[in-house]
Amino acid sequence: MESHEWRERTEEGVRYYRANRHANKWTFITTLKTDPDWETVDPVPEALWRELRDVLWRKYQRKRCPWKFIEDIDKMLGDEPKPEGR
Repeated sequence: MESHEWRERTEEGVRYYRANRHANKWTFITTLKTDPDWETVDPVPEALWRELRDVLWRKYQRKRCPWKFIEDIDKMLGDEPKPEGR
């Protein structure tokens, strides 16, 4: 299992996100800095998928993440590059 984490500031306070990949399936959980309990995010909004892709892209540039993860998310979001000549 692999985990990727990031945070963002919201009106409620600092919100932490964690995306876990296990058996080719992604699960997302979130919590506030002041809340010790993690909550599952289901369904996952597109904005979270895009944030995860950005996190993975930065990790890929530092050779800490395989390109396949980014390709899979691009396919899911419909952001695949179109073949040339078509």
